[in-house]
Amino acid sequence: MKAHGGAGATSLAELLGGADLGQRWPQPAEGEPNRIVLVGRTSAHGLRSVSQALGELRDDRVPDEVDLLAVVLMADAPGRLPLSLLSRIRVIRSVVHVHRVPWIPAWRLDRSPKTLPVQLTRLADLVGADVNRAGAAS
Repeated sequence: MKAHGGAGATSLAELLGGADLGQRWPQPAEGEPNRIVLVGRTSAHGLRSVSQALGELRDDRVPDEVDLLAVVLMADAPGRLPLSLLSRIRVIRSVVHVHRVPWIPAWRLDRSPKTLPVQLTRLADLVGADVNRAGAAS
């Protein structure tokens, strides 16, 4: 599930063999997946959107069957994050498991990365996906 448009959920779903549910909580009673990751960018807007979605979860505005495995934060640009954004990530990390995915230049050009960053292989393990070194789910 993406917390906002442009979060990177589609790229992750394609890589890990999952389903892109869009910007809404799944409905497991209707046959949709109940185990999900919430995806957002590391920008101020992305982190606010992730926090809002987690608020919905906290306020029980999500189907009971939904199992949030982790929040996945996709780098919004190469390089280090400003301290203000790192502080927001620490707050999110205090309430849910967070996976950070570094900037992947190949995705900007709509290409597959030659090798996957270790952060993506760890995420694949969490969700039970089998990815090869070239980045394709199998």
